[in-house]
Amino acid sequence: MKQRYQNKPSAAVEQFREWANSNDQPVQLSFPTPEMAALAEQGLGELLRKVGKLFIETVMEAEAEQLAGPRSHPDAQRQAYRWGTEDGSCVIDGQKVPVARPRLRSKAQDREIPLGSYELFQRSSLIEESVWHKIMHGLTMRSYKEVVQQFSDAYGLKKSAVSEHFIEASRRKLEQLLTRSLANLSICVMMIDGTIFKGANLVVAIGIDRFGHKLVLGLRQGATENAAVVGELLSELAERGLDFTKPRLYVVDGGKGIRRAIQNHAGEAAFFQRCQVHKIRNVCDHLPEGQQHAVRFQMRTAYEKTEVADAKQVLYQLHDQLLQDNPSAAASLVEGLEETLTVTDLRIPPKLRRSLASTNGIESSFSVVDRVCRQVKRWQGSDHRLRWVGSAILYAEQHWSRLHGYKYIAALVTAMRQPMRYASNSSNVKPCVVRPGPRNI
Repeated sequence: MKQRYQNKPSAAVEQFREWANSNDQPVQLSFPTPEMAALAEQGLGELLRKVGKLFIETVMEAEAEQLAGPRSHPDAQRQAYRWGTEDGSCVIDGQKVPVARPRLRSKAQDREIPLGSYELFQRSSLIEESVWHKIMHGLTMRSYKEVVQQFSDAYGLKKSAVSEHFIEASRRKLEQLLTRSLANLSICVMMIDGTIFKGANLVVAIGIDRFGHKLVLGLRQGATENAAVVGELLSELAERGLDFTKPRLYVVDGGKGIRRAIQNHAGEAAFFQRCQVHKIRNVCDHLPEGQQHAVRFQMRTAYEKTEVADAKQVLYQLHDQLLQDNPSAAASLVEGLEETLTVTDLRIPPKLRRSLASTNGIESSFSVVDRVCRQVKRWQGSDHRLRWVGSAILYAEQHWSRLHGYKYIAALVTAMRQPMRYASNSSNVKPCVVRPGPRNI
């Protein structure tokens, strides 16, 4: 019974659309002038809302007239007849507003005929999308009714109803995020990072295409940023059409699990750029506060160099200084040092190099997640975290601008396609850099 009921509205909607597309007669509204003047005094918004409700009732009456003929005009050939009206509701500006719905019955089958226009105006997805956007902008479910209600007779705005609408909308958003096709995207850069969110580890992958547009590729929840979790995420991206055989720059935070998973999927087509911000932070964590500023300045100076040899010289000098006082900080500095200079080695322009030298793109998304999810007071099981995090990241994606320096991405792609680059990049897998002479470590 439920499945048959759900199929009827869709057929009615299609019939209404066919009639509307073939009908050249305009829909005319009859609005009393005194009432219009009274509503205008209350504000233009109140007038427009009243006109919107009147428009919906007029369209439903026009469809009823098309099916059953004009009122008080007997017609023996008609296939349907009127059966009074019924209290119904429609969605206006994300609110359920009561309307009078015409009822029709079929003469041949003696059953009610659904109105396609009414089904369109009553779609719950209209409310769900409105609720989702308002919650993403910071409106809480407790205060939703007080802030949003603009019709005095609107209903369905209580906390429980708003929560149900948001659950459906966020679940649909999460499904869209995890299933949208990646087959026709030219992803040149991928940023992968993880964060601890409310006791759960979440790994996010963001892609950047040849035109500098950023796109959330996938999201995965796990216990840690291990190779299994990241590997499952990358396998999912491959199933959705992402080609891992193409040369691509992977910007990561230095986690061994993330690197190993990428290496397993992309092989020699992977160019690793260790996040310079994470590297500076990791080194400074080994130092007392009084030394952190000077070390941070020296590392940033090295990363701004346009030649790899010059950058290495500055970093090795800093290593020699740290080796005397803090061997742990010195070891942290040289661990993965080569991969922190990949964007320098590729000789891309400084503007693009600075944009790709860190995972700040994902870090900024995590800040949006923290702000949006601050409304949740009690986290539950199932897909609760994924729905909220997925919604927040998709909301952040809508406000992303193109990557700074995107005009030079073509130069990055050309540099990665050079055959000699593959060998040089894939050989940099040792955690330490060994130099000849007395400075060997």
